[in-house]
Amino acid sequence: MAHALNANSGYSRSGSGREAGKDRRVRMASNVIITGGAGYIGAHVCVEALSAGARVLIVDNFANSSPKAIERIREIAGESDKVEMLEADLVDDATADILAERAGRFGADAAVHLAGLKAVGESVAEPARYYETNIRATLTLIKALDAVGARRIVFSSSATVYGEANQSPVNEDGRTAPTNPYGRTKLFIEEILRDLAASAAGWKICNLRYFNPVGAHASGRIGEDPKGVPNNLFPFIAQVAVGRRDSLSVFGDDYPTPDGTGVRDYIHVVDLARGHVAALDYLARDDAAAATDVNLGAGRGYSVLEAVAAFRRASNRAIPVSIAPRRAGDIAEIYADASRATDLLGWRAERTIDDMCADHWRWQCENPMGYAEE
Repeated sequence: MAHALNANSGYSRSGSGREAGKDRRVRMASNVIITGGAGYIGAHVCVEALSAGARVLIVDNFANSSPKAIERIREIAGESDKVEMLEADLVDDATADILAERAGRFGADAAVHLAGLKAVGESVAEPARYYETNIRATLTLIKALDAVGARRIVFSSSATVYGEANQSPVNEDGRTAPTNPYGRTKLFIEEILRDLAASAAGWKICNLRYFNPVGAHASGRIGEDPKGVPNNLFPFIAQVAVGRRDSLSVFGDDYPTPDGTGVRDYIHVVDLARGHVAALDYLARDDAAAATDVNLGAGRGYSVLEAVAAFRRASNRAIPVSIAPRRAGDIAEIYADASRATDLLGWRAERTIDDMCADHWRWQCENPMGYAEE
């Protein structure tokens, strides 16, 4: 696989978002805790939630994010007074009480849980760290939410829970058999949350199984800014295109796919963020299930080399590629059946791979060192 495999309210390319936004303002949670809200996906979720009328309390330890993202969330949304920030590590024992006190003052009624470690390869090398961090962070959040009676959780899960056990397109009833510790932490947390929903009235859970988020906000102000060597494909490609790195290593060209490289379902991070708002809206409905699993994907796959070709078109830059051995924990192909998201949440991905590349390239050009330089 490639060096890493892991979608703007005011800039919408579709009028449908405006109508959906009206409905969301009626039902969705109005005071939302967003853990990992300064991160790549989290920042975009914050912008979309604010656009839908929510207030947000961002909880982040900035281990793989930047405080500058908070400034830019406020800038894009134009809602500075609706954004609050708590710098805290959910793995720390003291955080549950601190978060409960702050959530009570904030009036929290729901949470989007994105905080956690997320690199497949790193999880293979450091499994204990992944289990401790991802699961303890979730338990801390649950304890704080329970203390203030905020019992709706949208969880950032992953398509990695499916592993190699299913043919694509894979739906939510597919067999779960993750091939790496990162994926297993996601599956274990899903099960914890399902048990929670079954344990007491009022808990409502939506496990969002992401496919591969790429792109950036169309403003170019927020985007993916990994610290160190990127763990995801697109930021690595972008760093090669902008000259920060010499070439892209593609991990494996002997998979049973049309060009031998791994095939993944890429979804624009703004589309993904809109899916979280739709999930919050769903959980606010009286008829929402206690626990629901939902795929968020575009519903088609692109190979690593197809993704590279699309980025070359967007950037008009040469992107040198070298072939490296397969990585442990990677699979050949996976893409989504996202029909449940449409039927249940009224959501579908709207942006194309060319939109993804164009928006990611704009972010990279305007922020060649990420948030490190203006």
